[in-house]
Amino acid sequence: MADIPDKNTFASLYSGQPPWDIGRPQKVFFDVADQVHGSVLDSGCGTGETALFFAGRGCEVTGIDFLELPIQRAKQKAAERKITATFLVKDALTLKDSSERFDYVIDSGLFHVFSDDDRRKYVAGLATVLKPGGKIFLLCFRDEEPGTQGPRRISKQELNEAFRQGWTIESIQPSRLEVRPDFKEFTFSEGGPKAWFAVVRRGE
Repeated sequence: MADIPDKNTFASLYSGQPPWDIGRPQKVFFDVADQVHGSVLDSGCGTGETALFFAGRGCEVTGIDFLELPIQRAKQKAAERKITATFLVKDALTLKDSSERFDYVIDSGLFHVFSDDDRRKYVAGLATVLKPGGKIFLLCFRDEEPGTQGPRRISKQELNEAFRQGWTIESIQPSRLEVRPDFKEFTFSEGGPKAWFAVVRRGE
């Protein structure tokens, strides 16, 4: 699956419970929560756990996903938990056409699904929707994760290149992606797939 996944691949995964749908945000987003406030875009929000976490902390959150089913689940969670957040069926590759602007963007495992061309389109869209000086918190598969199962592996050099113009990379730290403990279809590193956690600031 290290090839570029298509919409049908994700639709099939969401017909059950995807391996990354662990019922809470990835740990790195808890760690940076105090740095995030104001308006937040959760890009590729899935069933909404990360968006709802930040909304519950008082942020004004919009979550987008290109599939209707996870957005329906996210809206249901928001209603059940009495948390106010906006969830929209929207392709992250169309962000360049958006009129909304955000203080922060959360990307929990979206960046690594794109082809090279789509990655450039995505970063251009992020530059459009993020306010000057705003930050992206980005978690993606790392090139040190063995094998080819799961999404593309991303090198630090690729992250640097993607955000070379108009951005300042504040940090790129090795991290892990947590997957469901009962997910046995793929074999990842013990402790979860190796990942990068990048903090990137848009130019003023």
